[in-house]
Amino acid sequence: MSALSRGLISRLRLIASNPTRTTTTTTATAPYPFFFFLRRFGTADALVDGASEESFLQEQQSRVMTRNSKRTGVIAVKCGMSALWDKWGARVPITVLWVDDNIVSQVKTLEKEGITALQIGCGQKKEKHLTKPEVGHFRAQGVPMKRKLREFPVTEDALLPVGTSIGVRHFVPGQYVDVTGITRGKGFQGVMKRHGFKGMPASHGASLSHRSLGSTGQRDAPGKVFKGKKMPGRMGGKQRTVKNVWVYKIEPARNLMWVRGQVPGAEGNFVFIKDAFYKKPDISLLPFPTYFAPEDEDPAALEPLVADLGEVDPFMVAD
Repeated sequence: MSALSRGLISRLRLIASNPTRTTTTTTATAPYPFFFFLRRFGTADALVDGASEESFLQEQQSRVMTRNSKRTGVIAVKCGMSALWDKWGARVPITVLWVDDNIVSQVKTLEKEGITALQIGCGQKKEKHLTKPEVGHFRAQGVPMKRKLREFPVTEDALLPVGTSIGVRHFVPGQYVDVTGITRGKGFQGVMKRHGFKGMPASHGASLSHRSLGSTGQRDAPGKVFKGKKMPGRMGGKQRTVKNVWVYKIEPARNLMWVRGQVPGAEGNFVFIKDAFYKKPDISLLPFPTYFAPEDEDPAALEPLVADLGEVDPFMVAD
């Protein structure tokens, strides 16, 4: 039996056991009915069963974030690097990130999986470019095919239903975030490039060994090279997290965010963004569990949101 048929059968059984439930119609002005249509083919049924759209949205927006609450993260695409100049004339690198159509693709609860986490999907991908298990997973959850998936552990009060859209306004300008990504692969490199060794002498007896690492061990005792010795090897291509990255600007119209500094990976790579662990943001400023756009809000007409820089703006845009 395919995953689609299993999902349909489970939903038909639920509807047969509760025939009073009705299906909402999709309109052009309200994005949430379509979200509820997708949600009715999801898994975590207890989140919305027996609740109307209005009451459900009010319940979500009325949640209060505590110091122990942990929100979900988002998946973004690294678009490229830019630069600003501060008031002292120093060049400050800026990275542009694109939060591409993030939705909740799976909800994990303590009762079923033993953890509380949200699986987030990013981007779009054709069915023919996915494996059969991946297609079955998306069909069982009732969500569109996604290009990238990532699981974020959250607290129980930060759970969201399947199909919930998460945009760039999940974060606020001025807060700190942690960005995780895969670093650029540099291939097999020597110790001078990989570990910063100074190399061998450039004259007086050093023959064809100017970039060598030198001795690697001792004599008969211990008669071996210790594990962990810094030697030539493959460099880059590993998961790394840059902590305490400052969010400078957010553009809701295009789901773009500007962060100060570098983030791991090359242009076009996926990065994973979540609230900073050390420099925790002010919980009174964060939308919890995420930002829900009003029905009459036009994303294309929204102005960019810039962090409060105080009386003196430390950034001056370069010509």
